[in-house]
Amino acid sequence: MDIIELTPALEAVLFASGDPVPVARLSLVFGVPEEDILVTADKLAESYERGGRGIRLLRLGKSLQLCSAPEYAKIIARVIEHRAAPRLSPSALEALAIIAYFQPVTRAYVEQVRGVDSSYTVSSLAEKGLIEPAGRLDAPGRPTLYRTTEAFLRVMGISSLEELPTLPDLSESDGLEKLQNAVEELKGRGAQLELDMDAQGGAPEGAEA
Repeated sequence: MDIIELTPALEAVLFASGDPVPVARLSLVFGVPEEDILVTADKLAESYERGGRGIRLLRLGKSLQLCSAPEYAKIIARVIEHRAAPRLSPSALEALAIIAYFQPVTRAYVEQVRGVDSSYTVSSLAEKGLIEPAGRLDAPGRPTLYRTTEAFLRVMGISSLEELPTLPDLSESDGLEKLQNAVEELKGRGAQLELDMDAQGGAPEGAEA
């Protein structure tokens, strides 16, 4: 398959799928090197943005996905009668940022950095699919380690963790605030997802959300 055929074929497959499609699978099915898939995807993504199109092509690690342009999130929500995706609560975003920058980490590490119990928050992030278990720490009790997921990349609108803003100095008095702000700047550029940690019924009484 030559590059002229590859572009519309790639677009059609990603549109039909809706979900992220591994580059390796596209390469196998199309019978072309993975590099050709990535080059074609980059050109297609550029053409969408340059042309002011309503869709975007995201590279999520080793997968590709089509999604709507984030600037049209509100009007999309109105048309399909879904509420606009709310923002993560400050505490949830703070915990997510810590996991994103220092992964894999335990819940205890998140609590150590934040200075508050984070049981509910970490559990909620896992339920939302933004973080996932990544083995266990070789320490007493063998606590679970957590890392971010492909969904995290999609929500943040980035292709890899290397695109996260530079990690601020957490030893400074406003270090955590800067960490929150850095990740908040990225949020909303990806697919429109329901991310409000209270949307699933809220935190149990006495728990922090």
